[in-house]
Amino acid sequence: MDFFNKIFRGDRVIWVIFMFLCLISIVEVYSASSTLTFRTNYWNPILRHTTFLLVGLGFVLATHAIKPKYFIVLGICLPIAWGLLVATRFLGNSVNGSYRWIDIAGISFQPSEIAKLCLIVFTAFLLSKRKENTDDKIFHWILVATAVTCGIIFIDNGSTAIMLFAIVFLMMLVGQISWKNLGKLALSLGIIGGLLFCIILFVPSETIGKILPRAETWTERFKDFGGQDDVHQEGFTINDDNYQVSHANIAISNGGLIGKMPGNSIERDFLPQAYSDFIYAIIIEETGLVGGLVVLLLYIILFIRAGIIANRSDKLFPKLIVMGASLILVTQALANMAVAVGLIPVTGQTLPLVSRGGTSTIITCIYFGMILSVSRYENLTGVKKEEAIEEELIEAKEEELIEAKEEAI
Repeated sequence: MDFFNKIFRGDRVIWVIFMFLCLISIVEVYSASSTLTFRTNYWNPILRHTTFLLVGLGFVLATHAIKPKYFIVLGICLPIAWGLLVATRFLGNSVNGSYRWIDIAGISFQPSEIAKLCLIVFTAFLLSKRKENTDDKIFHWILVATAVTCGIIFIDNGSTAIMLFAIVFLMMLVGQISWKNLGKLALSLGIIGGLLFCIILFVPSETIGKILPRAETWTERFKDFGGQDDVHQEGFTINDDNYQVSHANIAISNGGLIGKMPGNSIERDFLPQAYSDFIYAIIIEETGLVGGLVVLLLYIILFIRAGIIANRSDKLFPKLIVMGASLILVTQALANMAVAVGLIPVTGQTLPLVSRGGTSTIITCIYFGMILSVSRYENLTGVKKEEAIEEELIEAKEEELIEAKEEAI
């Protein structure tokens, strides 16, 4: 027992959430990968995914053993991430018209995942230096770094760029950047968003596609999403435009309260991305509303616990690291779930640690390792406070028992 306590240090709640999500991932990816088994050996998809989870566990252990102050190295690597993003645009592999993967030394990975990690650490570092620099200076540096990162990502992955920008904005809010600067930024984004919305509504998608090829797909998704109510009123028909969303809705309706049980999904054979983008729909189909709520609850507990860990830390950089890491994990999870249940258009966001993936799994594990590192090295005061409270509660209960015995006598 002491051996495991020495290795798996850090917040136990975070460790439990990590292990539960890995277990759910193995079961559901194995079930949802039926379409892949026809192309390769039956066991290859799940063995590949399990291998990535084991490698990811190694990254969690390695990362949580590093003191939080050394994470700044990731922030310094942000320009390297920009270079990889640009290289991917010209040398990467095209999948469905987008360039998100690049091969280096025979290893294929997504530079956007690395860029997200680097930007969050870079933002946390700048915000932690507010006493040494003016508010405006820090705000402008963060804005430039975010604009460059999200601008490059936006070309091939609009949803990721928008989500990342929103997370940085929330980090600046938590980091107490002045309301004046945040208000100006929010107003500017509102105007830009309004203009883009008008373009989507009134400009033909073919015209937009000539300027930015991927934008044609985004505009079609939003227009199709906006017209779903009319489709239901006139009579529902599954076509190429609503194929994924329709089968995700069917999977959810099949699930009921307790589901069909793992391995009995029907829609896994129809959903092209059942093991990644739409794995939450398969989870609900196989485990029902109960299973879907359990997964949602795990991410909510993760966010709450991360907030407690951040609150315990006396240093600003570790606080912001934890908040940034938890924000991106939970926001991405909620986006994936919202797509599966039809609340927002298809974004292509995976369910962190649950969906099948390589780069995303490893980077997600690093986020968990960073949170655990802060809980291990920066929470000694908080842990002592909790232990003191527990001791007081135990003493109070003992006193109550003694009083009760005396009264009985």
